[in-house]
Parts: sequence; C-alpha cells; structure tokens
Amino acid sequence: NKIQLCQVFYAPWCGHCKKLEPVWNEVGIEMKNMGSPVKVGKMDATSFSSIASEFGVRGYPTIKLLKGDLAYNYRGPRTKDDIIEFANRVAGPLIRPLPSQHMFEHVQKRHRVLFVYVGGESPLKEKYIEVASELIVYTYFFSASEDVLPEYVTLPELPAVVVFKDGTYFVYDEYEDGDLSSWINRERFQGYLNVDGFTLYELGDTGTICCLLGKSQCLLVEVARDYRDHFHRDFQFGHMDGNDYINSLLMDDLTIPTVVVLNTSNQQYFLPDRHIENTEDMVQFINNILDGTAEAQGGDGLLQRIKRIIYDAKSTVVSVFKSSPLLGCFLFGLPLGVISIMCYGICTADTDGGVDEHEAAKKENGDRELTDEGSEEEQDEEKNGKYTELSDGELKQKDIMEKKKD
Repeated sequence: NKIQLCQVFYAPWCGHCKKLEPVWNEVGIEMKNMGSPVKVGKMDATSFSSIASEFGVRGYPTIKLLKGDLAYNYRGPRTKDDIIEFANRVAGPLIRPLPSQHMFEHVQKRHRVLFVYVGGESPLKEKYIEVASELIVYTYFFSASEDVLPEYVTLPELPAVVVFKDGTYFVYDEYEDGDLSSWINRERFQGYLNVDGFTLYELGDTGTICCLLGKSQCLLVEVARDYRDHFHRDFQFGHMDGNDYINSLLMDDLTIPTVVVLNTSNQQYFLPDRHIENTEDMVQFINNILDGTAEAQGGDGLLQRIKRIIYDAKSTVVSVFKSSPLLGCFLFGLPLGVISIMCYGICTADTDGGVDEHEAAKKENGDRELTDEGSEEEQDEEKNGKYTELSDGELKQKDIMEKKKD
C-alpha cells in the first residue's frame, strides 16, 4: 500500500501505444533522476487481461497512478512534462499547506489557477477534502490562514474557498454557485482559453458551453472579462486557430472568421444570424442563446448519429486516398472487384438456369401434347382404318342394290 505506481496499460498492436512508448521511457528516466517515490511501469493488457479488467481498462493506452487502494486516471496530453506533473500532483499530499506569504507568492507564480481553503476545521473543509480527492487529477488544492493571503484579498466570512486566476480572485458562495464540486470543476479553467481538441474534451466534463472565435481575440477577451458575472456560470470563452477541427466536430464547412457556440453536453451548436461587429452584438447573441431565441443546430439525435457515421466513413476514405492512393485502391478496389465478380456470377447463373427451365417446361408440354393426341403414325393408322371401314360399307351397299335390281 505504500508503493505508488504510475502504470500504463497498452496493447502491442495499438498505434497510439507505440507513439507513447518513447515518451513513457523518458518519463521513467526523469522520475528516477528526480528521486521520486513514484515507480513507473507498463503492462501488456492483452496478456494480463484479468488485471486490466480489474482496473477498468477500456481503451489503449490507459495511464493510471496507483496510490494505496485508489487508482487515478490520467486524461491529459500525452507529453513527458504533463505526465510527470500529474504523477507528482497525485502522489503528493491531497491538500498542500501554505505556511507563509513567501510560499503563497511562489506557488501563485507557478500555477495559473490556484484553489485555497482559508479557515479552520468545518463542514466546508470536509467537503473541500472530498472534492480534492476527486479532482486532484486536474488541479492542485491548497490551504492557508487568512494572514497569508495578499492584502488586496477581502473575505466576507470564514471559512472560505478562494480561487486565484486571471489576475484576480473569486470566493465560493454556496447560495449563488451551488455545489462546491461543480464550482471547482468549472473554475479550474482560465477565463479565456486557447481551445484545442483536448480542451474541448475536458470542457465536456463540466457541461458548460464553449464559445470559439476564429478571428481577432480582442472582442471575445473583452466580453469574457467585462461580463464574467453574467456569463461565467454558463459559458467558457476561448479561440481556436483554423477551422479543420471544428468542421469535423460539427460536420459542417465553416468559413473563418466566424463565431460558434458549442454545447459540449449535447453536441448542439449555435451560429450568429448576422455579422458580429462589436461587443454589443456578441452580448446580444449570447443572451439569445440563454433565453432560447437562438436556433440550435446539430445535437445527438438518431439522424445526427447516422450523419456522423456517414461523415466519418467518408472522411476515412478520403484521408486514405490522399495519404496513399495505391493503398486506397487496394483496400477499397479489391473488395469491390470481388463483389462485382460474385454479383456477375450470380446473375449469369440465374439467367442460364432460367433458359434451361424454360426449355425443360417446353419439352414437357410437348410430351403432354404427344401423349394426348398420340404419335403421327398412330394418327395415320387411325385415318387409314376409318377409310378402310368406309370403303367396305360402300361395297356392301353396292352389292345390295345390285341384288334388288336382279
């Protein structure tokens, strides 16, 4: 139970696992050189499937930190620095104390988002520890006394939970902010982000709506800063460079510059019905989304799922042909050729069979006619017989007439 192990579960055939292997080797070397108590290992989940199943491994690669009886999942970028930070954060104390102002300033410089519990023992502190045990995989948690905090910080009451970010601070209010876990999960992001695929994945856990901007960031930064009190509970603001990723996500062809609001909880998105030129236009657009007057597109319904399957299949085929035309012709041309030959054979076999059946039926009908009417020889004999009978009758009648005359 005292051993802390950072373990990756992999599959030998997995391409992502092969890509992670050199990074994982660097993580092991770095952790050993640092003198970290965390051991770094790896396990072939296909050979030890029972162990992998016990730890809830569903995909590859899966990175977990085993600490006592607990297993923490890593969901961050697969880079050396991020993995090492995750291991050190989870392996260390759940709540890290800040005993002095100097220590507070040092920690604040290293962290863009900083959660601090201020006060003594209380139900709020118990809840804070509970939330920290759940969200330690994402961020650090600290505790301090009130005199350690900067002079500009004013707390309405103690105990309190404070988050420092974006050059200012915000105090948790149970009545306005609701559940502490939801509040921390939402506030662990900066007010304005450089959004990529991984960030969208993380935002999906919060259930918030992410606003993306593919042009000058000044307008959206201003809205995020000046209208935080109005929108921060429902919106996360940021920008994305380019439109390839968002096009694949929305299955649409958006031209930049543009503004799109994506609801990560149900895959719906909103587009402005007119060009946004200033802050007032942006605020009006967001308010229309909140009051339900803006038209929602996309979603996770059945039709959208079918559309997603078709879009993914089309994208896969196009990407294969773009990267390797010969391989694309082989992968898709060979099966089509085999299927074509099979179809041709089936159609040809049915046609020949139909001709044979027609001839057989015709022959059978002919046999039945011959059976009913008799052969030609029989018919001639029958005619000759009738002719012979008729001739004998005429002869007898002629003899009778001659006798009468006599």
